[in-house]
Amino acid sequence: MAASFPLASTLADLGRAAVRWAGGWWRIVHLGAMVLVLALSPASYRGANRARIAREVYLDTAPILPWYTLFASLFGLVLIRIVVVTAASYGLSQYALQMVVRVLVLELIPLTAATFVAVRIGLPDGRELARMRQRGELDALRARGVDPLREEVLPRVLAGGFAVLMLAAVASAVTLVLAYLTVHGFTLGGLERFTRTVGQVFSPAVTLVFMVKTLLLALAVSLVPVASAIHDRPRGRARTGGEVEALVRLLLVMLLIEAVSLAANYA
Repeated sequence: MAASFPLASTLADLGRAAVRWAGGWWRIVHLGAMVLVLALSPASYRGANRARIAREVYLDTAPILPWYTLFASLFGLVLIRIVVVTAASYGLSQYALQMVVRVLVLELIPLTAATFVAVRIGLPDGRELARMRQRGELDALRARGVDPLREEVLPRVLAGGFAVLMLAAVASAVTLVLAYLTVHGFTLGGLERFTRTVGQVFSPAVTLVFMVKTLLLALAVSLVPVASAIHDRPRGRARTGGEVEALVRLLLVMLLIEAVSLAANYA
């Protein structure tokens, strides 16, 4: 009979953990809905808030854009060369360009851009908001009649999402240029074949999936760390525990988005 008490206690702990887990995800979805409403409201882009949003977008994107473009170029050049040489050795040169576009542009670039922004922008923004909440600064804004979501959260979410979209767009364009130069060299003779091949890969359905996936990754990277920082309450653990939990949530969302996009493209 006594052995049933540890089992009951374990089940109760699992139940409480499940409730906390579901509540955390619900708060993220709820905050995302509120931020989306604010982002679509013209009032969010008036006066000082418009300048703040523009400043956040510039400061979050401009410093990391050259470094990420350089990283994407070097990584893409190495991978393009490997794919082209391997395809030529098996007599499959005609499929090398399609493989490069599918692997690099469709799959790897959005993921690497989102990861880069998460490390450089999303998680630090969440950490900063968590400190502001602990110091009572968000409550002080509410007491003065200022909405913290519009004043502090919205600019960070928009800036993080814009950074992901900008990095993915620039890296995709650079990768396509590098792929053309690697396959055809410095000549315009292969431009027609190149554009035809890229057009075959980017069918309307694939293009839609690519755009939706990149947009969802941008939203996840900019929203999940911020929502975790605002709503998660310390439960006697170290301060880094909340950051790890936010990172785990973000990784789960990114893996889910990638899995759904792969199923939509290739299933």
